[in-house]
Amino acid sequence: MKNFLKALFGSSEQKEDSNHVSSFNEQQAQEEDVEFIDHGVQTISLEHIIGSVGKYHDFDSRFRPKKHVSGKRFTDIKRSMRKGASLPPINLYQIRDDYYVLDGNHRVAAAKELGWLDIKGKVVELLSGENTMDNLLYIEKKKFYEKTGLTGTVDPSEVGKYNFFEKQIKKHQLYLASQSGRDCDLKKAAKDWYNTIYVPMTSIIVNGGLIKYFPGRTVADLYAYIAYHHWDRRSNHRYGIGIDRLIPQSMEGFRKSMLEKSTPYYPEMKRTITAFVMINIDIKTEYKVIDELFSRDEIQEVHSVHGTIDILVKIVLKRDFLASDAEIISEFVDQNIRCIEGINRTQTIIPGISKVKEGFMC
Repeated sequence: MKNFLKALFGSSEQKEDSNHVSSFNEQQAQEEDVEFIDHGVQTISLEHIIGSVGKYHDFDSRFRPKKHVSGKRFTDIKRSMRKGASLPPINLYQIRDDYYVLDGNHRVAAAKELGWLDIKGKVVELLSGENTMDNLLYIEKKKFYEKTGLTGTVDPSEVGKYNFFEKQIKKHQLYLASQSGRDCDLKKAAKDWYNTIYVPMTSIIVNGGLIKYFPGRTVADLYAYIAYHHWDRRSNHRYGIGIDRLIPQSMEGFRKSMLEKSTPYYPEMKRTITAFVMINIDIKTEYKVIDELFSRDEIQEVHSVHGTIDILVKIVLKRDFLASDAEIISEFVDQNIRCIEGINRTQTIIPGISKVKEGFMC
């Protein structure tokens, strides 16, 4: 496999200087028993694109083109991208969490200079079968994210930790199913675990400055250590920043106590959903319908309006981690608005970006 890659890309050249992006040739030469996996077109974070397959000497360590290549072509590409022109996806090779450009180096450089956060690319991953700790940890991480569908960062430094997190999520899945009386799939349980257990616990760890006492460890490592000793073994540990007093003796007890806290540290746990519902009614029932709507606690505003609709209401609902925003709103509208006698039809609007002046009232 090494010989094949060397024949395809050419042997690694001697470094002329250290001020260039990483060389794919040098990195792939360290891999063993490589398997190629075509992932198709994906959206890739630009901060993870760190090198080039064949042109790494043409770009500095920040992926800026050097003087001998920053000519008219680069200027034209940057101008087109700034104007929003449609450009084909770049081609990338992936080795663990890092990406190397096969085709599209100038587009990557332009995107970074323009302040873009991500870019579309066709990705072929090189998955090494060599049993190094880095490879084993990466494979474990890859399987964990595929199973859970999580997008947030969970980054332990040791093999086996992702399996520990997965066991926690499966345990949490059973708890959520028992509480709701309905099945809960693993990805919904993972999302709830991340938002209501993992994020609050790691916030406590970070805010307490505990990480500075464990150089080379990550917040995820400390979470796993505390969770194991506090919830699995139920041993009496003192962590020096009062964590032992903040954490109940069970994972679900911790989740419950965090959900009940009125705190700015966990905004995602306290998030509410705002929506507007436009309603058509039988005009003769207008006052009755308005009073009925206004009696619902979740309906904050009711307005009789002129035009193609008769009534406009504003609803504010609490977030349910087991359902999407659309599911929560749909369920409320069906059970609390459409059932009111005199209402003919409704249309719901969910705002995207909102700005509200403090103290302003309609």
